[in-house]
Amino acid sequence: MAMQLNLAVPSPLQYFSSLVESDEHFPLLEAAVSLAHDEYPELDVEEVLGDVDQLQARLKRRMPADAPALQRLRVLNQFFFNDLSFGGNVNDYYDPDNSYLNVVLRTRRGIPITLAVLWLELAAGIGLNARGVSFPGHFMVKVNLPRGQVVIDPFSGQSLSREELSERLEPFRQRGTLIDDFEVPIGLYLKSSPPRDIISRMLRNLKEIHKTQNDLPRLLAVLDRLIVLQPRAWVEYRDRALAWAVLGDLARAVADLEVYLAHADDALDIDAMAEQLAKWRSTRC
Repeated sequence: MAMQLNLAVPSPLQYFSSLVESDEHFPLLEAAVSLAHDEYPELDVEEVLGDVDQLQARLKRRMPADAPALQRLRVLNQFFFNDLSFGGNVNDYYDPDNSYLNVVLRTRRGIPITLAVLWLELAAGIGLNARGVSFPGHFMVKVNLPRGQVVIDPFSGQSLSREELSERLEPFRQRGTLIDDFEVPIGLYLKSSPPRDIISRMLRNLKEIHKTQNDLPRLLAVLDRLIVLQPRAWVEYRDRALAWAVLGDLARAVADLEVYLAHADDALDIDAMAEQLAKWRSTRC
């Protein structure tokens, strides 16, 4: 009897799930590229990764073999921000395409976090000790050099002093959205961001865009990915429940809100959501 092979192609969500399964082997660039699958179904992730490899090869050809870290950083920044002209999309900052690396590679325009992911990949390829930084309101990158740390705004390529970073925190301090008190050391906001958190921030950017535009199908696709990425992020179940309810799928709405209420014990909206769940259940009966 002939053996039948299962050649079913994984869905975009299944593919994404396989990428983000382990923190130990988390392919940041590939996971970031794959986010565009929902918007661009014919996306060839390997082709995009190959395009980045080609940029990496071009960069390495410019790099002296014995170049010290500071020189490597300067060559990288010249290559990325000047020669390739990568930079922030100041004309249409909230365009969802700014979050899709296949588009950013083509247009050379993006938002801080997508530019950072590409920059970090190139930095790693030339041996720089570089990391992403989830700075309030604006994603940054940092590089550890023998004589200290350099923090760079990937939107502009500007190196930022501690005074300049402190100035960027000021609006958040005035709004009271920073943790603890006013005198928290600036270094607390410069901690390295793990790859899983970087992808989460990319998805939440898209979530806010689609929510603002009331684009529920795209919002649901993003929420599906967020829940795969962070299955204990209970608020995403609540938000997905609300989206399902607007689209008229109360069965899925009830299932998601039940998960939220079972785990978000100290949430401020627990009573309101419990009341909403009761209404949905009565409507289904």
